[in-house]
Amino acid sequence: MDWFLITSSIIKIIGVVFLMILPLVAYSVYAERRVSAAIQDRVGPNRVGIPLTLLGGKKDIPFAGLLQPLADGLKFLLKEDYTPAHVNKFYFWLAPALTMVPALLTCAVLPFGSELDLSFLGIDKPIPLVIADLNVGPLFIFAIASLSVYGIVLAGWSSNSKYPFFGGVRSSSQMISYEIALGLSVIPLIMIYGELNLTKIVTFQDQHGWLLLPLWGEGLSLERWLLLIPACISFIIFTTSIFAETNRLPFDLPECETELVAGYHTEYSSMKFALFFLGEYAAMIVGSGLIVTLFFGGWSIPFGLGSGLEAKPLWLGLLHMLAFFLKIVVFIIFFIFVRWTIPRFRYDQLMRLGWVFFFEIALANIFLAAGILMFTK
Repeated sequence: MDWFLITSSIIKIIGVVFLMILPLVAYSVYAERRVSAAIQDRVGPNRVGIPLTLLGGKKDIPFAGLLQPLADGLKFLLKEDYTPAHVNKFYFWLAPALTMVPALLTCAVLPFGSELDLSFLGIDKPIPLVIADLNVGPLFIFAIASLSVYGIVLAGWSSNSKYPFFGGVRSSSQMISYEIALGLSVIPLIMIYGELNLTKIVTFQDQHGWLLLPLWGEGLSLERWLLLIPACISFIIFTTSIFAETNRLPFDLPECETELVAGYHTEYSSMKFALFFLGEYAAMIVGSGLIVTLFFGGWSIPFGLGSGLEAKPLWLGLLHMLAFFLKIVVFIIFFIFVRWTIPRFRYDQLMRLGWVFFFEIALANIFLAAGILMFTK
């Protein structure tokens, strides 16, 4: 039994989920509240900091409200966990977990760095910074992420209330509509990379230039510049579909407050209510990570800096991790800006966009990419 593999995998799971993803989820909520406040010309959370008065001090340190996520988490844990009498209790309790767990499982195949050289600690093998290096990375993410819709549908059905039920039905039809366009938009990328392994896809971009920024290595060839056309089309469809898959504005019809009170989580309170939000933001982070991995080089540094080094030193591995998470933060801020600047679609507009436009454009884009590859090789 390979104890080194088991131990390193457990450490990476703890590090990614509990030290990276969950804190990033908490501070994504903080960033959303601060950015929305700035857009709407108000203050936002700015008071919760270091409570020195509890320790006998005269004044608390606000610390720009950076400890607000901790206060929110404590509030959710301490609130009364109320379960209405009219709900189907088993599925009512199961639904939040089904929404949260798939979002965390999909983190397993995202390469969040190149590798760490820990030879100075007596560890001969370099540690690859991916939990599960599967050869079907995007397919695994699509398969597992699609399970989260069951949590939303069960939440709507088990609540035995009309507004949650409408939200669950909307979510199921929305997921089906945009998963087709999402899957089709990836096919041109698979044709360009010739790979489904996300680690190899990032390594290719590290050596040849990012898919949407082929400015170094062999990315300067005519073929790569022509392939920018289908790559940009795939990027637009893929990114928009991620908005729809994560129920973010302008595609938040399953929880539309102006029509459905709070949609599928109307009857929820306490930590079960928090799990829905954790699942939504975790899915947004994983979606951002997948966009970064497929289109913007993943953990690679711009202009191929450090890509020529065969033996990756420790500082470069840490720098790759930093580059990956900085790119994710940029996309999270982009998600937040879109939410607070674009109005919500009507439901018929949402379905028409998915079936009448994105489906056909994504299908035509496959033939465009195939044609460019056929004539340039």
